[in-house]
Amino acid sequence: MSERASSPRRGGRPPRGDAVIERAFALLATFDSGHPAQSLADLARRSGIPRSSALRLARTLIGVGALERLDDGRFVVGVRLLEIASLAPRGHGLRAVAMPHMEDLFHVTRQHVLLAVREGDEALLVERLSARDASPARYRVGGRLPLTSTGVGLVLLAHAPADLQEQVVAAYRPDVRRGDDIDTPEDLRRTLAEIRRGGYALGRQTRPWAMGTVAAPVHGPGGVVAALSIVMPSAELDGSAYGPAVQAAARAISRRMVAVPLPEELLPPPRG
Repeated sequence: MSERASSPRRGGRPPRGDAVIERAFALLATFDSGHPAQSLADLARRSGIPRSSALRLARTLIGVGALERLDDGRFVVGVRLLEIASLAPRGHGLRAVAMPHMEDLFHVTRQHVLLAVREGDEALLVERLSARDASPARYRVGGRLPLTSTGVGLVLLAHAPADLQEQVVAAYRPDVRRGDDIDTPEDLRRTLAEIRRGGYALGRQTRPWAMGTVAAPVHGPGGVVAALSIVMPSAELDGSAYGPAVQAAARAISRRMVAVPLPEELLPPPRG
């Protein structure tokens, strides 16, 4: 999963013309799974906002419930953000439609079942079901995953606008830390074509532990709106067995997505 933090701007001052709301979001964007609680110094350093300005923003965000402050003085994300985020159509609405079919797939595999949407050049995880004894996984709901080394990411990339595909393929370099099984940009281009032909993605990683994934696209009125996958130890992954199961679940979700009127926001971003 990609965990990105903004680097400080030169001189420690925001560029002229920065809107307050943009700076507030820059402050909120410093929180991730590796930094769930931060000091004021952390917020200033990771956002690139001067400490005095960061404190004023943090106090304002506390006032509206977007941040909370712990007894030790550190800041954490407030529950008001969770309340608002739960209303996002591409998150909550999609989850409501997909959940019964995800549960069916979960009971068959007893591993991880993931549902993700594309957000720019990353995949955003909107739901995850996992058994207590499932293989380790670092994916979290609300977390971002790379398009090139996850099953859901590859499916979303395979159905993304052509210009984004070309941009990602041209910049692709395998990550040896994950043991990616796609070695070159040409391999990635070929893999995306195979996903479009076959209807699902099959992938494996060897680091930090051996894992395999099968993912399939979820269609809506305007095209592919999400990707569904299972993740399990690669030794247990049988693409010929699990591929059809994931495809069947994704098709069932797709039928609901097409049949049930949904907000326009659920549709994928415009092409181009």
